Amino acid sequence: MAKARDFDPRVLKLFDGYVHGKISRRQFIDQAATFAVSGAAVLAALSPDYSLAQQVAPDDPSITVSYKKYLSGRGAGEMRGYFARPAVVQHKLPGVLVIHENRGLNPYIEDVARRLASAGFIAFAPDALWPLGGYPGSDDEGRAMQRERDRAEMVEDFVAAVRYLQDHPDTTGEVGAVGFCFGGSMALEMAIRVPELGAAVAFYGRHPAAEEAARINAPLLLHHGELDERVNTSWPNFETALKSNNIVYENHFYADANHGFHNDTTPRYDADAAALAWKRTIAHFERHLGAGAD
Repeated sequence: MAKARDFDPRVLKLFDGYVHGKISRRQFIDQAATFAVSGAAVLAALSPDYSLAQQVAPDDPSITVSYKKYLSGRGAGEMRGYFARPAVVQHKLPGVLVIHENRGLNPYIEDVARRLASAGFIAFAPDALWPLGGYPGSDDEGRAMQRERDRAEMVEDFVAAVRYLQDHPDTTGEVGAVGFCFGGSMALEMAIRVPELGAAVAFYGRHPAAEEAARINAPLLLHHGELDERVNTSWPNFETALKSNNIVYENHFYADANHGFHNDTTPRYDADAAALAWKRTIAHFERHLGAGAD
């Protein structure tokens, strides 16, 4: 698989705009051509390879996985998510909500849930696309589908998923949230919306408005790629608000890392940054939610 350093940084910036809906596919291809590269070839090279999303196999004997349905937070209908837990435990466990990027519950996010289960947590990863039929198997289609959903309604569905974990008979009731990109912003939103949330971890998620910081109770852990200009621009104002409101937080910038550096299925993956960020994430949840399985 190619690496981010193999691409012109200007093309990576264009790609970031494309995957976040700022420009169309046609605009990406046309603008990439101005840098003497084939936009179509770059899109193919930067597309995820989900055969790589197997750090913890679904049939790993140390965990059990299944799909669970829960009541939507919108007052009607139901949602579905990927549920992963240790196979054998002697006591109740803390729970972690896993929130996907802006394309639905893809294989990478399911693997993240399995990684949490192997670390001793009960993980639940809802699919925001379920009301539209669920993740379609293609990230491009998934992004288009997610744009059809109302953000406020998705927030309610994720809040309902937190409640599902809190009330689950196998959890201690202590629940945290972790998310990536769109999911990172949603993890921070959960810290605002759920006063009793035990901890939140945001990987390169858009920061809430400064005035929302006062509503946060959960200790935060934030991971930013040093090269992620789009997200990082709003960090100073949000950090000032966190400090002003005495919010417990820990922030890290990862040198030479791009937006999406944790996703090991794309060239933007940075193995060293991802490993360190994940180690810090597990430690954060263990510290604030309680240790996982024995």
